[in-house]
Formats: sequence, structure tokens, C-alpha cells
Amino acid sequence: MADSKPSSNSSRTHQILSATYNSPTNAPFTHTTKLPTPATTAPKDRTAYLSSLKAAVADLQDDINTDLTSRMEEDKAREASANGTSRSKAKGVDESKEEDNYGEEVVEED
Repeated sequence: MADSKPSSNSSRTHQILSATYNSPTNAPFTHTTKLPTPATTAPKDRTAYLSSLKAAVADLQDDINTDLTSRMEEDKAREASANGTSRSKAKGVDESKEEDNYGEEVVEED
């Protein structure tokens, strides 16, 4: 969420880009980035701000994906140790096939 409150410890105002993740099974995490507010409302300054915002959002998304991937692996390991077996063996999942098709709809052929 972008927050337009001025930073109290600086003479220049900043925009705050922040994302918080809460989970019932994992500790929450927050990623925050400060972006300088455009000096003027001139198109050049606004364009530069939007460019930095776009880059910050992409970086934030990468950080969140890294954290979530790590947590998914921790969850899989915790589940496997609780069951006394690996998830792929317990459910007959082909891990390499699953990874290759991640995010894709796969129609099984008979």
C-alpha cells in the first residue's frame, strides 16, 4: 500500500510502499520501501517518480516471492516430517513435472 504521509525525520517528504503478509502457520513479514515524493508536479518529475515506483513494486514482488517460496519449502518439510515421508512419495507427485508446469493449467491425457 502506498502511503503519502511525510517522513517526520526528513525535510523532504517520502511515499511509503509497504506490503505485510500474515499467516496462521508462519510468522508475519513486512517489506517497506521509501520513495521520494516528486519535487514538483511537472511531467518530468512525475514520470521519474512513477518509474521509481514501478521498479520498487517489482523489487517488492521479488522479495515477497522469495519469502513465500522459502515458507512453502518449510511447510513441505514440516509436513513431511510430521507424516514420516516426503510429500511427493506420499501423494505420488512428480516434483519435476509439477515445477515445470507451475502456474499452468495441465490437462491430463488418458
